[in-house]
Amino acid sequence: MTVSWKSALKYKDFRFLWVATACQSVGFGMDNVALGWLVFELTSSPFMVGLAAALRMVPLFVLGVLSGAIADNVERRILLRFVTLAGGLIMVLLGELLITGFESVWLVIFLATVAGASFAFLLTLRQSYTYDIVGPENSLSGLSMLQIGSTAGAILGSLLAGFLIEMVGAGWQFIVVGCTYFISFIVLFGARSSGQSASRISGSVRSNLIGYLSLLREYPILLTLMCLASITEIFGFSHMSLIPVFAKEVLSVGSVGLGLLTSIRQLGGFIGLSALAAMGDFRKKGFLMFVIAICFGLGQMAVFKADSVVLYGGLLLFLNACAMSVDTLYKTLMQQNVPNERRGTAMGSWVLSIGTGPVGHLGVGAIAGTYGAPFAMLFNGVFLSACGIGTALLLPKIRRLP
Repeated sequence: MTVSWKSALKYKDFRFLWVATACQSVGFGMDNVALGWLVFELTSSPFMVGLAAALRMVPLFVLGVLSGAIADNVERRILLRFVTLAGGLIMVLLGELLITGFESVWLVIFLATVAGASFAFLLTLRQSYTYDIVGPENSLSGLSMLQIGSTAGAILGSLLAGFLIEMVGAGWQFIVVGCTYFISFIVLFGARSSGQSASRISGSVRSNLIGYLSLLREYPILLTLMCLASITEIFGFSHMSLIPVFAKEVLSVGSVGLGLLTSIRQLGGFIGLSALAAMGDFRKKGFLMFVIAICFGLGQMAVFKADSVVLYGGLLLFLNACAMSVDTLYKTLMQQNVPNERRGTAMGSWVLSIGTGPVGHLGVGAIAGTYGAPFAMLFNGVFLSACGIGTALLLPKIRRLP
């Protein structure tokens, strides 16, 4: 059977999941822009922007394995609905507090961290449910298309965010964010089945947690991919927390400019994921993963010389094309290299890996605060490229993964 970029879309449940993901991602894109801008406005500190991004991701690290263990023992599509609803309620609460004048940076960071807890479960459930629906042969296409929906929504959200902050303020913008989550919650009711690849074997959450170390011992490829994903998260994805700093201090653009730059970055992810989805069931995923990770680092190094909006925007386009593509390859390979009944745990492991992101956000924020944002990007780029080259040479088994 020929696998193409649109193979996953033939499944009705996946189409509902795709639309729900796109709706929620409109809000997430707005949230990302507003959080960074609001924290920088309140503190004028690059380090605090990095701290906010870091604390928001702590729940991913803490709850990653737990979310996977739970995902392997519940009806994923049902829990996904409730997690989405919870995220929307948190956003509305944050908006209400800001509207009534509670503009404390620590309050903003606290609620963003609480929202991160719901996001940890949402990520695990969404990725594993996609695989449930489309099956192993369409997994790369399905996960790429899912991320395309997420990226498309985030592009729209990022564009709206800058204008909404200017027109009505951050508080009302977070109310709108909550509404996008509620729409996503309603759309998810269209997904009616568990999926063709949903495991019929289940244990208890406790047994899955206890057996997690055994799973890593039996399937060392999973642990290796987790480490590679963590390195990419720390030294690659942390560039996101510096976009508000570049917008205000380096390029001197306002909140509308920040929203535009964030949209350009998301467009890069859309392009990268579209190319990945077009490859279908590509048989050299391990090799491609290393190539993209190395290019990701080289792109960050180039940002060191970016002194114009056009050049910086073009590099953001390239960076996120690499970021979204390599991340999707990590998720695909993790699920393809564990037993079917433990794929939820595999995606919990991925969430755990990206939960190490706070280390990167704090580090890049500290470096930017001392030496400037361009140098911080150069430092991370050199390290990521070197790690990509080194691991590609030292891990031939991973490099040859189909």
